[in-house]
Amino acid sequence: MTLLHLSDNQTKGKVYLLGAGPGDVDLLTVKAWRLLKSADVVLYDALVSEDILALIPSHAEKIKVGKRAGKHSAAQSEINRLLVTKAYTRSKVIRLKGGDPFIFGRGGEELQALIEADIDFEVVPGITAASGASAYAGIPLTHRDFVRSVTFITGHCQKQGQPVDWHHYAQADNTLVIYMGIINAATIQQGLLQAGRAAETPVAIISKASTPQQRSFIGKLSELDALAQTPELQMPALIMIGEVVSLSSELNWFEQTTATADISATVAQLQEN
Repeated sequence: MTLLHLSDNQTKGKVYLLGAGPGDVDLLTVKAWRLLKSADVVLYDALVSEDILALIPSHAEKIKVGKRAGKHSAAQSEINRLLVTKAYTRSKVIRLKGGDPFIFGRGGEELQALIEADIDFEVVPGITAASGASAYAGIPLTHRDFVRSVTFITGHCQKQGQPVDWHHYAQADNTLVIYMGIINAATIQQGLLQAGRAAETPVAIISKASTPQQRSFIGKLSELDALAQTPELQMPALIMIGEVVSLSSELNWFEQTTATADISATVAQLQEN
């Protein structure tokens, strides 16, 4: 990536860190929509939907810097440098992130780079994937008859080289939402079961939440790995674990565009192997 030589005497633009929400263009905030329509350059993630990208004006420069598991993507340091560079050459720089930029979006890291370069910025929150997926799948994250708390974690099962202590997340009265956990579904399943979470605990994987392609893959904790291997599962996808998942059949208002997958054949096949 080629970066410009930056002079301290140059007039700097402003960077807007925008949350794009879970996918449905109608879930954008009015402020995010207004800023997108007047952008000079937009750096966007892979999880931003095509309908939202279509709002970017034709004259604006569009730069894909998204991160997807198992695929080449820009390093975070490159994204930080590019944001600074564009702020020296454009008036309104948009950093567009799926979901909310402050929930597993590395938004804080990017703002720290802007502060170091003395560049003005503004943050526009978005609907995080957990809220969007739960609402469109009919799975309330909290419900006084089932849970007392909800926890968001990432599916990266190592922290500074140390495995996750799953006992922190195995409480029966807690809804667990796991971002970026599909690749490590087997490790998550094993860790929670060994930590004491019941094998019959309802689980759901919500694929392409809030879009016409949404699918809900419903099962139990002992089947989580099988759910994650369902051929119809498309990314992005979010894992939800807890008793509230059992409400999906009753509360799912999005039935015309979502379906519960029949995983029995997949589970049987995996158990035979």
